[in-house]
Amino acid sequence: MGHVIVTGFVSLDGIVTDPDGSGGTPAGGWAFRHGPETVGGDKFRLGELMDTGVLLLGRTTWELFSRLWPNRTDDFSTRMNKMAKVVASHSLTDLSAFPNSTLMDGALTDYVRTESRTVAVTGSLSVIRALQATDLVDEYRLMTFPSIVGTGEKLFGPSDTPVHFQLASVVQTGAASLATYVRP
Repeated sequence: MGHVIVTGFVSLDGIVTDPDGSGGTPAGGWAFRHGPETVGGDKFRLGELMDTGVLLLGRTTWELFSRLWPNRTDDFSTRMNKMAKVVASHSLTDLSAFPNSTLMDGALTDYVRTESRTVAVTGSLSVIRALQATDLVDEYRLMTFPSIVGTGEKLFGPSDTPVHFQLASVVQTGAASLATYVRP
């Protein structure tokens, strides 16, 4: 099994719902209020993982990304378009809108357990929750924004079993902080 990294934008009160406002929620767009220098480019420091790993996305995030990235030509967007992508969806059939996308074959947890490449998960809360429920997340790279959103889904739901990570690094990126947590 490869290494599983969850990346995400998180508000100060732990909300992950609609950071860019594309979901149309009343509090949506909270991350993007802090300027493009905070959210643009390789803010999660994926680096060479974009060339060697795979991006695992749920249907909703894939649909959003397929409208966003293919039309851009900057260096990060070019790498995002070239990156291998696997989509966990039972309803999508045509993945031609976002280059290098394939449908996941079989169950999510089976796929992750058998994937040898590093798997990065962005957005896709249903995918993240399934991986959390089966204790398959090895690392979190969380960009925390100085906004209190008040309503929406939190990254971590109730759990019967505590899971402990180690803080590996914290860096300021624009108005936010990027904290990386790894398994000890």
